[in-house]
Amino acid sequence: MKKRIYRIRTQYIFEGVFEVLAESREEARQKVLQDCGLVMGGNIYSTLPDEEVNWAFDIHPEKRIGEIVQLK
Repeated sequence: MKKRIYRIRTQYIFEGVFEVLAESREEARQKVLQDCGLVMGGNIYSTLPDEEVNWAFDIHPEKRIGEIVQLK
């Protein structure tokens, strides 16, 4: 049987929480949007001072497979 190339749309979903020190819900939301994140091949990060942020995330993501398209 001839092998073919397939493109598989895939999502890796990491779920967790950030705990931030803020004066309001909106300020807390903005801090997470602007100062916290995750880079593939790296770590969860924050540019906020350590005393203003803490986090807890699973180390293994949920994997979702979407559309599969035969290319050749």
